[in-house]
Amino acid sequence: MSDLPDLPALPVTFRPGHTRAILLTAGVVILVVLSGIGLLLEHLGPGSRLSFVVTGALIFWALAQLARIKVVADESGVTVVNIASKRRLAWAEILRVNLRPGDAWVFLDLSDGTSLPALGIQPGIARQRAIADARALRALAEAHATARAAEGRG
Repeated sequence: MSDLPDLPALPVTFRPGHTRAILLTAGVVILVVLSGIGLLLEHLGPGSRLSFVVTGALIFWALAQLARIKVVADESGVTVVNIASKRRLAWAEILRVNLRPGDAWVFLDLSDGTSLPALGIQPGIARQRAIADARALRALAEAHATARAAEGRG
């Protein structure tokens, strides 16, 4: 087990911090600009003004949904929060953590034969950080698999 990287303290949350900051900042700016335009244009009626504010709020909401992605690891397993879904996995369900060259995010190979994308670890803006996060999650999964195997023998 000495070839594994140091395990992070649990619970640990992995998320693309730069991407999250950019998305939330853009959402706030768009909401403020559209609301400002709607309120400053004098020839608009109340319905049109409201449509500017509602459009800005919808864009902010969509960007906030994109920004909520994360992977949370704790003692009992992993919670993967993607754009439109949230899935809780026990450590035993995770066979492998993959981040291959060219992948947009980490994929978790599961015991049921499927693969789950984990968008919370993505090499887009901060490649080295994503690689370190993927290695940490892989080390956690391997450590829990080793612990289960030891318990099974004991």
